[in-house]
Parts: sequence; C-alpha cells; structure tokens
Amino acid sequence: MLRPEIEVPLEFQGLGSLGVVPDTDLAAMVFFLGIRQLEEIFVATEDPSVTGVSGRYATALFELARDQKSVDSVKADLDKFSALLTESPDLLRLVRSPVFTADAQAKALDAVLAKAGIGGIAANFLKVLTKNRRLFAVADVIRAFRALVAKFKGEATAEVTVAEPLSDANLDALKSALKSVSGKDVDLNVKVDPSIIGGLVVKLGSRMVDSSLRTKLNSIKHAMKEAG
Repeated sequence: MLRPEIEVPLEFQGLGSLGVVPDTDLAAMVFFLGIRQLEEIFVATEDPSVTGVSGRYATALFELARDQKSVDSVKADLDKFSALLTESPDLLRLVRSPVFTADAQAKALDAVLAKAGIGGIAANFLKVLTKNRRLFAVADVIRAFRALVAKFKGEATAEVTVAEPLSDANLDALKSALKSVSGKDVDLNVKVDPSIIGGLVVKLGSRMVDSSLRTKLNSIKHAMKEAG
C-alpha cells in the first residue's frame, strides 16, 4: 500500500556523491555472511535496554496500548510516523530543531498526522511529547516502544542501517537469517543512511556486524596512517 505524500506546512520547510550498492545484492551478501558466521557474531538478548526519559515515555505508552488492546495499531502508527521522518527532511527538522515553539510544532504536527491518517492513541501521544517539549526524542521513544512490544510478543529486535530502502524479498531474507541465530522472530527497525555507501549494519541485542563500505574504507585509512 502506498503511503500518502506528506507535506510539512510551507512555513516549516527549507530551514536550514557517492554511489550505493543496489539492495538486490543484500540477499547474496546475507548468504555470503552465512549462518555460521552470524552465530559467531550475534548474541540475542532477552530485550534491549529501555531506560532514561525515552524509556519512561515508551513504557507509559506501551502500558496504555496494552490495556486498551491496541498494541499492534499503535505500533503501526508509530512505524508510519518513523517512516515519514526518514522520508521528509522538513519533518525531521521540525521535530529536532529547538527553534520552533511547542505551539508551532503542534500546529505542523496536526497537519502531518491528519495527512498521514495517524490518529487515536499514537496521535495523542505524539501531541503529548510535543506539549512537553520532548518531540526531539521521538525516534528514541519509538525504538524503545518497539523493544517493549517485541518482549511482550516473545520476539527479538534488530537495528538495521542500510544505504537504500530494502525490497520485501531482502527484508524476508534478513529476518530469516537473524531468526536462525536468535531462535526468535525478529522485528526489524530499518534506517536508511546513504553515507554507509552500500552494505548494511545490523545490531541484534548487544552485538553488531558492520559490512558497510564506509567502515572498510575507514579501516584501510587507519591502517595506512599507522604504517606511515
């Protein structure tokens, strides 16, 4: 299903090359890493740490959603908002910039939520974050909420950073590989970061594997400096 195109109100817009490896290479790369190597790299934990201000907000939201039997719908709305943050630099700027007042953020947020079809508990929660001047932490809150949902469902969570969006087939391949090493269904939190120049970075529990070209280049540069 295609998401509606989200427009941040005009007054909040405009404030403020290296090639990438096509995502079709991901399945081959996962195969290359192999299940045995993944087993050596990853140690699945029971649940990621949920602490600090973001953790407290996420816990309050999770308990409310659980009591209202709305965990899945709230997570779906938060996932949608998280995707919008990735797709819209203007929305990300609105969320993070301390320049905007709470009233200005609330006005723009109302327009974004209405356009995206985000309502109910998730929308009200985002408005509370805005009123309390904590909207800048929304990404961390969503991450912590996902961890709580995963624990509630007996799943594991993985933070995945890729150079460009993944196809459904590649997402399934990655989930399958991670399930093999964790023994659990894995909920992926995918972030797109073109600066990693291909490959991917995966964090599952307390362990991480980084196959990005950027890391390889930095390792080479470091080795050259030491040799010099």
